[in-house]
Amino acid sequence: MTTHDRPRFGPPRPGIANLLLKLIGWQVQGSLPNVPKLVLIVAPHTSNWDFLIGLVCAYALGLLSTWPYGVMAKSTLFKGWFGKFMRWIGGVPIDRSSPQNLVGQMVDIFKQRDRLMLVITPEGTRKRAGYWKSGFYHIAVGAGVPIVLAYLDYKSKTGGIGPTLHPSGNLETDAPVIQEFYAHITAKHPLKTGEIRFKT
Repeated sequence: MTTHDRPRFGPPRPGIANLLLKLIGWQVQGSLPNVPKLVLIVAPHTSNWDFLIGLVCAYALGLLSTWPYGVMAKSTLFKGWFGKFMRWIGGVPIDRSSPQNLVGQMVDIFKQRDRLMLVITPEGTRKRAGYWKSGFYHIAVGAGVPIVLAYLDYKSKTGGIGPTLHPSGNLETDAPVIQEFYAHITAKHPLKTGEIRFKT
C-alpha cells in the first residue's frame, strides 16, 4: 500500500474548481484543523456522482494541492485504466476480507509520515448499508490522530468540512457525535441511506 508523498495535482487553483462548482450550483464550506495528520471521513455515499463532486470540492478547498493524501477504496477498482487513475489521485487499494490487517497497515503508514490525510467513506458501498465500517475509527485511535467529518449535502448543494472528533478510544461514547452531525446531511439518493450504526 502506498500514499502520495506529495500532491499530484500541481499548484493550487481553487478558483477553477470554484467556477466549476458555481456552474453546477454547488458551493464549499469549512476548512481543516491545523494538525499534521488526520483521518477524513466523507458521507453520505450513495452515488458515483459523490466521487466526482467530492473531488472538485476537495480541489476548491485546496486539499489536494496542499496535503500528502491517501484515498482508501476497494481493491477491485484498481484494474486497467481506471486503476491507474485511482493510483494517480492517491488511491489506496484495500482488501475487505482482512480489516484487522488493514488497520495495522494504515497505522504504520501514519507513523512513517510527518503529514498525511487519509480519506475514507465509512459506508463502504453506494448501496444501502446496515452499518458503517469502523475501520476509520480504529485507524485514528491507533495512529493517535483526529477524525474530521466531511460531507456532501445534495439538499443545499454544499460540500465541506465539518467538526473534528478527537477519538476517546471508546466508539460507543464517540458515535453520537458522528450520528448527530450526519443526521442533517442529505444524500444524492436518500433511500439508500439508513440509520448510522457501527460494525465493530
